[in-house]
Amino acid sequence: MTPHSQALNLLSFIDQSPSPWHVVNSVEALLTPYQFVKLDETSDWRIEPGGRYYVVRDDSSVIVIVAGSKPLIDTGFKLVGAHTDSPGLRVKPNAVNNKDGLQRVNVEVYGSPILATFTDRDLSLAGRICFLNEPNQIASRLIRFDEPLIRLANLAIHMNRNVNEDGLKLHKQNELPLILSAITEQLPDRYFLDLLARQSGLAVESILSWDLAVYDTQKGAIWGAQQEFISNSQLDNLASCHAALQALLAEDSLNSGNTLVCALFDHEEIGSTSKHGADGSFLPDVLHRLDLTQQYDRHEYARILALSFLISADMAHAYHPNFPAAYDPEHRIAVNGGPVIKTNANQRYSSEGLSEALFINWCRQAEVPYQHYSHRCDLPCGSTIGPIVSAKLGIRSVDVGCPMWAMHSIRESAGVADHSDMIKVLEQFFRS
Repeated sequence: MTPHSQALNLLSFIDQSPSPWHVVNSVEALLTPYQFVKLDETSDWRIEPGGRYYVVRDDSSVIVIVAGSKPLIDTGFKLVGAHTDSPGLRVKPNAVNNKDGLQRVNVEVYGSPILATFTDRDLSLAGRICFLNEPNQIASRLIRFDEPLIRLANLAIHMNRNVNEDGLKLHKQNELPLILSAITEQLPDRYFLDLLARQSGLAVESILSWDLAVYDTQKGAIWGAQQEFISNSQLDNLASCHAALQALLAEDSLNSGNTLVCALFDHEEIGSTSKHGADGSFLPDVLHRLDLTQQYDRHEYARILALSFLISADMAHAYHPNFPAAYDPEHRIAVNGGPVIKTNANQRYSSEGLSEALFINWCRQAEVPYQHYSHRCDLPCGSTIGPIVSAKLGIRSVDVGCPMWAMHSIRESAGVADHSDMIKVLEQFFRS
């Protein structure tokens, strides 16, 4: 597949995945042609050498497994980790307020989005609804409004004269409610619930709760004079999820005999501390159960983990020539310059000398360029799932990612060639 085709494939994956719950649904759709079997955490597992499996926890985190024909005690696990969530806005339980002739949707900030980029966009809602089904059991269902439904309208410059000098600042409590509708006599009191019911096909009375994210309805695009760039929402970090899955599903990876794992977690943007986040028990539980099905004792399991390796794949900050002062001058990474190895002396990233050397060697074997990134010493550095998972499991790890501009904007940009190169090096890792 050409880099251009892979980029289009990525953009389609993102467009189909406007919330973490939709991401997992999109992952399942990718796995279906390859005969992956869904495992239930409440059931007994029968893992066969060469088998293909996946496990979902709470609808928004998924772990994909290829059980290798080679003994785990000889190879360890080959893991790639990424995250399904992105910063943005989430709908509150009491969703609607009616004031000043408008019905607005109450939201709170999730993670650390660039809030100003949400203004004047064609926004809508997507996520899941929890309801009571006919057998009187709690169930969930995906919901998505495809058309523009809500809006965060900007304040005119005539009332905010210094906006271009001071930047747009939005009060998180008072200035984020999203316009949904004008209030009329025909508008029912429970209009928002009626919308959810019609879109989901459920009765209003059966709807109990929801997890709803705000998303931008504009589709992803390839841009640039040479069509060398991509733009979309959620490149951080659905680009890494997509690259990991494409690499795992490559024929050479599937037939390598290695035990391969893609762990895609929710809640990275808010610290990963949840039952299905990277700091929870999800991945240790799954790996331990895979090990037990092959009847290794705990001493052998420790040996398996010592042989294992994790690539934590998350996006990286590309150099922006309009803002040179934001970067370490010796670590200016370029879009379409190749995958980036991210290092931080304070372990905000999990990379260290040996894991970095291993990744460089895989890049060379795959004939893929690579770059090094280190944050400015006088700016706080972000983090990833890498240090969390590496510490929890006691396995060696490296933090890498594709370079991008405008991280945490509702409209991010990255490079066509970089995504293709990331897939190549992850394939090399899986089959090594």
